[in-house]
Amino acid sequence: MTNEHPSTVRIAQVGYGYWGPNLARNFYQTPGAELAYLVDASDEAQARVRQLYSCQVTSDLPVALADPTVTAVAIATPARTHFSLAKMALEAGKHVFVEKPLAMSSVEARELIAIAYMRQLTLMVGHVFEYNPAVRYIKEAVEADELGEIYYLYSRRVNLGRVQSDVNALWSIAPHDISVALYWLDRMPEAVSCQGASCLNGVVEDVIFLTLHFPNNLLCHVHVSWLDPSKVREMTVVGSKKMIVYDDVSAEGKVRIYDKGVYRRGDPIYGEFQYRLHSGDILIPRIDMREPLALECAHFVECVHTGQRPQTDGENGLRVVRVLEAGQRSLDAGGAKMALESV
Repeated sequence: MTNEHPSTVRIAQVGYGYWGPNLARNFYQTPGAELAYLVDASDEAQARVRQLYSCQVTSDLPVALADPTVTAVAIATPARTHFSLAKMALEAGKHVFVEKPLAMSSVEARELIAIAYMRQLTLMVGHVFEYNPAVRYIKEAVEADELGEIYYLYSRRVNLGRVQSDVNALWSIAPHDISVALYWLDRMPEAVSCQGASCLNGVVEDVIFLTLHFPNNLLCHVHVSWLDPSKVREMTVVGSKKMIVYDDVSAEGKVRIYDKGVYRRGDPIYGEFQYRLHSGDILIPRIDMREPLALECAHFVECVHTGQRPQTDGENGLRVVRVLEAGQRSLDAGGAKMALESV
């Protein structure tokens, strides 16, 4: 499938490993886009691409960057390569989509943002769950004050498999839940605490317990692991009026709204508080679900076409990296609470 019209965004994708096939499929199917190149060093990956697509296949990124008809570069490679590849693409004058995390440090992330700004190029990060209709539904509920005061959030993103050795579970898995929490709350934490364990190879942590400390004693707890018996992708938001559970693997309904809450009444001066509990129905709203990655890819293409700012732009990616950095410092310090470094 090739979309041949003057405004077609011709994309060179770098990487066809774990996530690359999904990204290539969606860019191939996105109106207004053309998968022009697939760059990967693996002969096996190149052979698979040639069977599926009519794009050019190479192991040499500079070949794709030198093609003046290439509009944008999509990066789906190991996390530690994101900065160097994104910088190379931006300096070649290409719009850039890069999978999470944007970079391995806030210094690197800021440099990418600066290059994109100076060259007036689109820089977008693959925080794909922000494009999930269920996640957006909850965002609207939070903004409409349907939950009341948010007391805390917690998430579990665990599975058995895709063990990694180059980055730990904090940098590999937690960006998803961090990005969603920041999206829902529309604020940054003041500090982070993080603990983990290297169970398999003693080098990188396979399991992570991360806590984000927000103003007004609001907490967000994140548990991620690739060493767990069951696949779980679940987030819970507890408010004073209602509570919401987002279960990404549920077949019956991604979102459940619990009409439950606790109100505090009384005089705070004299400490004479009374608490009123209420418990109502459980609602499973009808949500028109579409593949989040398809929505994300279409958004990137639209942003390149129009020049609009992506929802998950470089600044969005930087915010997540700042939390990851603080989490890594806490992890290295045995779980000590770490303030986020200043912007």
